Amino acid sequence: MLDASLPGPEYFVVSLTVSNTAARPKITATIDGEDGIGIDELSSTTRRLIRQIDEAYGEEAAYNLEVTTPGADQPLTDPRQYARHAGRTLALKLADGRELEGTLEETTPEGLLLTEVVKEKNKKKTLPTALFPFADISEARVVISFK
Repeated sequence: MLDASLPGPEYFVVSLTVSNTAARPKITATIDGEDGIGIDELSSTTRRLIRQIDEAYGEEAAYNLEVTTPGADQPLTDPRQYARHAGRTLALKLADGRELEGTLEETTPEGLLLTEVVKEKNKKKTLPTALFPFADISEARVVISFK
């Protein structure tokens, strides 16, 4: 139902959770777009999803619905999320346990081209750009800088 509610093919589902801890189940749908997503797209997705839930379960179904975008502090989970962050600093955790930080140069169908920055003896050293396959990345976050 959520996929059918998206406003276009450039939008995608990041996550969908249903928690049943309250009197009403809470449905949280996190969606994003290749170039981000605006409030109008969130609103139209919410309206379409409500209509579909009402048609499937009746208008008397009791639930709380939240349709949102990933926050700035949320990890990137879909390869389509990376492209718009080109030029920004990413912090990666790799499947082998390594952690690194560097500038996202570009994305490819296979993974990320990242220019890693390492600290050596109180200096920063920039390593050559390397490809990090999506399959090797266990977590990626945009580093928020207030400089």
